[in-house]
Amino acid sequence: MIHQAQLNPTKRELLAAWLPAQPWGGPLDAVLGAYRLDDPAGEVGIEVHLVRGVDGVVRQVPMTYRAAPFPGATLIGSTMHTVLGQRWVHDGCTDPVAVAVLTAAIRSGGAGAEEWVEQEAGPPVRREATAQVVGVPPAREAGELVVRRVLDGPGEPGSSGVLLGTWAGQDEPVVLAQLV
Repeated sequence: MIHQAQLNPTKRELLAAWLPAQPWGGPLDAVLGAYRLDDPAGEVGIEVHLVRGVDGVVRQVPMTYRAAPFPGATLIGSTMHTVLGQRWVHDGCTDPVAVAVLTAAIRSGGAGAEEWVEQEAGPPVRREATAQVVGVPPAREAGELVVRRVLDGPGEPGSSGVLLGTWAGQDEPVVLAQLV
């Protein structure tokens, strides 16, 4: 469920401040799309942003949203959510819930979460994600999740044990993550 809320700072502002300091990052030009995944416990928001830097390179930034800072996860920043209150935003690659959910999506052949937007009056309205993902289960036992931060090519979309994604302007599936 997506609340109709204001964030201060916004997700884009958090990304713009954090990305340049990352060894794989750089200054932000545009957010190209995003997909969400569901935490089975319903405690952690998981959203993965696909962004283009001013250098033209597409990068992937998994982000988690929590009610309190999570020890051991890299903090991107915090934001005030007008419905949920203070939210701490972490790098999803360092958050065990995001890692487990991404891994499960690959192993199960899962897809991004359905997005429902809360309305002031009436039932929630379904919203299409701006990026589509699907897991391709591994052909053999594979363990560790590797998230591609820099999407400088399609990867090996014919392989198994991967999470494939498309978004506006990227019609050919790109490997976003894989189990190795």
